[in-house]
Amino acid sequence: MLLRAQHSLHRGPKPGSPDKCHLQATCALCHLLRAPCLDPRRVFSPDVSPVAETVLPGGSIVVNSCSSTAEQLCDFICDCSDCSDENQCGYLRGSAVLGTPFTCDFEEGDCGWQDVSTSAYRWVRGRASLAAWGTGPHSDHTVGTDLGWFMVTVSPPAKTTATAWLRSPVMRETAATCEIRAWYHLSGNGLNQTEQPVLRLSMAYRNEVVGLWQSPSRGGEGWHQLVAYPGRITEQFQLIFSMTQPPAFGAELALDDIIFRNCGLQEPGQQVCGMEERQCRQGSCLAQHRFCDGTDDCGDGSDEDTTQCKHFRPCSFEKDLCSWEAEVGQPMWERNTSLNLGTVPSIPTRDHSNNSRAGFFLLVGSASAAGASGKAQLISPTLQSTNSCSLVLYCHLHGSATSSLSISYVINSTKYLMRERMGDLGSCWVRERVVFNKMDSFKVLIEGVASGAGTVAIDDLILSQGCMNTQDKSSTTLPSQARASPCTADKVASDSGDCISTEQVYDFAEACANGSDEKHCGMTTFETGDGGWHDVSVGRLRWGVQGATERNTTTLTGAFLDLQAGEGQVMAAAKARTSLMGPSGPSCAMEMSYRIHRGHKGFLAVSIVDHTTGTTHLAWHTQGHSGTAEGHVHVPLGERTQPFQVELLGLVDLQDSASAAVDNVTFVQCHPDMVPPGATELSCNFETGMCGWYQDQSSDFKWVRSTGQGQGSDHTTGSGYFLAADPSAPWSRGQRAQLVTYHQEPTATLRCLSFWYRLAGPQIGTLNLKLRLEGAEEMVLWTRRGTQGSIWHRGRATLPATGQRRYRVAFEALRDGFLGDMALDDLALTAGPCGAELSCSFEADACGLAASEQRTWLRQSNSTGNTAGPSADHTTGTATGHYMVVSTGRGSLPAGRTAALTSQSYQPSAPTQCLAFWYQLSTGTPGSLSVFVEQSGVRRKVMSVSAMEGDAWHHGHVTVQPDGDWQAIFEVAGAGADHGYIALDDLHVSDGACPKPASCDFERDTCGWSSPLDPRLHSFAWGWKNGVPLAKYPGPEQDHTLGTRDGHYVHFDTSVLGPGGTTARLESQHLPAAADSCLRFWYHMDIPEHLSCGELRVTLRSAAGERTVWSMAGHQSWGWQGGVVPVRSPSEFQIVFEITTRRWPMEGTVALDDIVYSTVGGCHSSPEVPTEEKSYGSFVAEVVLGLLLAIIILALVATGSWYWLKRQGLASQTLTETDAPQGFDNITFRDDKVIISPEQKEGDEV
Repeated sequence: MLLRAQHSLHRGPKPGSPDKCHLQATCALCHLLRAPCLDPRRVFSPDVSPVAETVLPGGSIVVNSCSSTAEQLCDFICDCSDCSDENQCGYLRGSAVLGTPFTCDFEEGDCGWQDVSTSAYRWVRGRASLAAWGTGPHSDHTVGTDLGWFMVTVSPPAKTTATAWLRSPVMRETAATCEIRAWYHLSGNGLNQTEQPVLRLSMAYRNEVVGLWQSPSRGGEGWHQLVAYPGRITEQFQLIFSMTQPPAFGAELALDDIIFRNCGLQEPGQQVCGMEERQCRQGSCLAQHRFCDGTDDCGDGSDEDTTQCKHFRPCSFEKDLCSWEAEVGQPMWERNTSLNLGTVPSIPTRDHSNNSRAGFFLLVGSASAAGASGKAQLISPTLQSTNSCSLVLYCHLHGSATSSLSISYVINSTKYLMRERMGDLGSCWVRERVVFNKMDSFKVLIEGVASGAGTVAIDDLILSQGCMNTQDKSSTTLPSQARASPCTADKVASDSGDCISTEQVYDFAEACANGSDEKHCGMTTFETGDGGWHDVSVGRLRWGVQGATERNTTTLTGAFLDLQAGEGQVMAAAKARTSLMGPSGPSCAMEMSYRIHRGHKGFLAVSIVDHTTGTTHLAWHTQGHSGTAEGHVHVPLGERTQPFQVELLGLVDLQDSASAAVDNVTFVQCHPDMVPPGATELSCNFETGMCGWYQDQSSDFKWVRSTGQGQGSDHTTGSGYFLAADPSAPWSRGQRAQLVTYHQEPTATLRCLSFWYRLAGPQIGTLNLKLRLEGAEEMVLWTRRGTQGSIWHRGRATLPATGQRRYRVAFEALRDGFLGDMALDDLALTAGPCGAELSCSFEADACGLAASEQRTWLRQSNSTGNTAGPSADHTTGTATGHYMVVSTGRGSLPAGRTAALTSQSYQPSAPTQCLAFWYQLSTGTPGSLSVFVEQSGVRRKVMSVSAMEGDAWHHGHVTVQPDGDWQAIFEVAGAGADHGYIALDDLHVSDGACPKPASCDFERDTCGWSSPLDPRLHSFAWGWKNGVPLAKYPGPEQDHTLGTRDGHYVHFDTSVLGPGGTTARLESQHLPAAADSCLRFWYHMDIPEHLSCGELRVTLRSAAGERTVWSMAGHQSWGWQGGVVPVRSPSEFQIVFEITTRRWPMEGTVALDDIVYSTVGGCHSSPEVPTEEKSYGSFVAEVVLGLLLAIIILALVATGSWYWLKRQGLASQTLTETDAPQGFDNITFRDDKVIISPEQKEGDEV
């Protein structure tokens, strides 16, 4: 990846940049320069890791605005009024972008994180680069564009495995509720190989490093969230991110948005406690059942005081099983430590008692359970409940969606289930508590089942003082375990006794006669239980089935699933998951009823968990509010080729009488072969639906059926529906939005898919049309990139014959631009090929152009081609863009030999047509390029060129007056040189005569004027539109050419200029040297005076550099104003209109129209000097303006000399040299055909 990196890690916020604290009022900002060092006697052992040797730098200096003590720094509590004691702690006091406290988004610096790698493989702070699309993160996670910052690994190892280490400053301590969240992006070649790069988050304290989290073995593209729970840490510590990579792997890891939630201890102060609460020593209140539970919840240890807890019976397994007994067999509970078990991803990385790798716990692992089908059983002594008998334990279920832990009690050989946990709870210890209010003697039975690569572990079993031992053992004999399954390992038994394949369970198709294989997939009314939903919550909220109550409403009747108080420690959202389901078809959706009451601080959400790719995708969510929200929702799940789980998330404040619940869950049209009505209808105007197209659900960047939202009307009626994809939509971070057809039957004939599209905005990405043939790689049929203006354009692509294979067609919007929108409308599928393509960028194919001989004209890109050619194409301005090229060296094309490239036949659609194209000749003696037009067998040469300055792309165009079908022929003749090439790109045929070079009224297209698309320049593109007002793209309501709303012009909204991009450039084609030429144009400015801090200027750019020849400060004008600029250049040059800003923000629009470039007579030969103002106001405004002009004229006549000076001032020109780099940067192709006609549009009949 071509990374824009900042190698200096310790850098504070930029001067003047926003830095809002969301905890206290913002005061003077004071940064912590360094964190104080630990006692040298407690420096970590050097044999733990390279990081442990240098964990704590010496000579630290602490500066904060309120003189906080060292113990108050970086403890997640704002002791200073401006929270300056909580900056540069691995987090800042808050993120202005995310609105979250104690966050590091890397926008203002590295937050104190330090690279401590021991090799060239290291971490740096950097940005995404659109120039290297597909080889790294295409945007950061915070702001979602290429302007945002993150930490990223660079210089991956070539020969040996290496690790890059990133270390935080020293943090003081954490509460038991602490939660760490971060986002990471892993990309590179070979991510599907056996040996994978691994990202780890570890914690260094005392004399060891313990793991908190490890990346899954497989991961899909895009940003992924990691969540870690360090637990109660009573001393200072540091966090370490480490990325370990095998040799020659080339993976890149980006890290962003590290957020610390609920990590600070409760501040001292007397509180009034509730009925079921007790007071901690420092004054805060804590629920009674959290006293003596093995965790310091108060923060001062008072809730775990040995005196008040002396009658509780804890077992930490540090020495033995205490009074518990492990049933002998396979599998069984075994005592072990993390240090002994190694680094298997699913095992606990530490015990709960001591937060240590050397601490003991009980484990049911896959090793001991190999080949065993039973449950590991742990049995308590016989107990009698004298008061309230309860059991607290900490469980660890990780690595499998089907592992389980159950807590039961046994009376008279009968087992009564009290609590069951199933699924993957993550790499953390989760608190559970069960109350046994039984009069009879009983035993507690804890059973664990570890499935696949998953593990189940428990630690710190604590029986309360109400659980008394008894000698009565006769009535508490354990029940016998269930008989082994009669089915083989790859099959499961159904309720009817049949053995069916595991793949047939919950696959949306009934394999059993009684349908029992689909009974517990999550489709339920909750009347008979959870219906297959398993609570996987780890915090103080959980999902549970609530019986029929007075809370029933019109949407929730009888029993339902609702949020209840949980036994965990953290403040996380409650989660419930289905069993593994799928695969599913494109129309698959989940429907459910929901209700959220007084949940203004909470939400309900549905996500899709894919364990194969390690991704979780948000499918639906609703925010709570002060009242009650309820309804029935349809949640698209989409096509899933691998098993998945549906996850239900909920968060409300139960103490505020809030509640949330769901009911009546169903899955509809989920079978993979389910085909809805109309699935074969590809022609669509989207007025009544999606026809045979559906939205791919694998990304949060989506196509939306819309009527405008300020970006323009539809193409069908001007007031109907179309599909739009907006990369700037909030929280849209996906890489692509895909609109896909259902499977289509094989076809033996060619067909033409025509459509209307729009690509608008100052920084918009790529729109592709792809063919997906069964059993073959997808094929790009058509592509466009960069802004094409707020105008509907017609696109066409021929769908090939598919033989005996089914196929799909997909429109793909790439998020390789972040400001603008894409739109589709009026799709039409017709029989036969499309005919000659009127616009061809060669990105998808050769557009039907045929070479006279093989291996003469070749379609290639500089990054993949074998023939010498341009370093970048003209369309995209990158090495990956395609063009047509012919080698003219004597070995390929000897002197006198020719190579021709012939187009398909173009049909005349106007009396005159314009053939435009871009060409490049290598330096030296490359040969010659001749252009011919052939009609009725008669060939006529219309252009010839044999030399050009430099190696830039040049614009060529010829006017054709067809009297029938015609073809264009591009013929290259060799000159006998050793090396050379001639290249061709961006062909475009439009109606009407070709304009003069660099002259344009913008009614038909942009005439070769374009904005550079090279992402390394960080400049924005000018737009192209008519006078119809658009909220998203403001501009004058009339153009200058026609003076109507139907007239067109180019425009730019200056409000997008900011710290990341401060210019917008509009460049002409390359023009020959000029001795006395003239540029005339009309400009329109609408910039409020208080936001005017930039200017519009005209520069001449050549190999010698770039110089400004005209400028105008931003202002608010009455209408169109004229500009006249003499042009002189001793060498080939370009004319550039550029908008720049000196400060940010700037707001307002600038527009250009009627650009005329003349090479004869200079600026004094023509009487049509644009000096008068052209108003576009109403009649009343024109009268007022006329009176004002009359007064001005009288004043000017009375004071002639003043008038002359005023004229001279307005026409002043600034001649300055700039620091622009030498040479020429490629321009973006913008010439797309637009036909404005009152006739019926092609898609209207759809």
